Amino acid sequence: MTLRYLLDTSIVSDPVSRKPDAAIVQRLDEHGPECAIAAPVWHELTYGCRRLPKGKRRAALESYLRDVIRAAFPVLPYDEAAARWHGEERARLEALGRPAPFVDGQIAAIAHANGLILVTTNTKDFARFKELTVENWSKRRARR
Repeated sequence: MTLRYLLDTSIVSDPVSRKPDAAIVQRLDEHGPECAIAAPVWHELTYGCRRLPKGKRRAALESYLRDVIRAAFPVLPYDEAAARWHGEERARLEALGRPAPFVDGQIAAIAHANGLILVTTNTKDFARFKELTVENWSKRRARR
């Protein structure tokens, strides 16, 4: 199956949150084979897990990352095409007085360079990027 979606951290971490969003879980089940994650998302997930103290929660998250996320989703790199687009967008946004967090730019660039739809609950954070299609699979109100 062809890749169609790039999942942001907010989407892949939702199923193991205290109150998972049923709409996100359903869409992941439906579209899982069409999904990938960006290398910076893998970094955020790994970093967040490793910051937790050793215990049941951390062990459960380590298992989820290894057995679910890495097993299901390819990790796409921040390559030359992504870096070029990111550099152009970063300069454009700064000139407009609307800079974006660096990691958001990397994730957006990987989606753009691979022709993928970026899926996130933080649509406002990614709306400033041009030529980027963004979807929110949550039924909850988007985070502002």
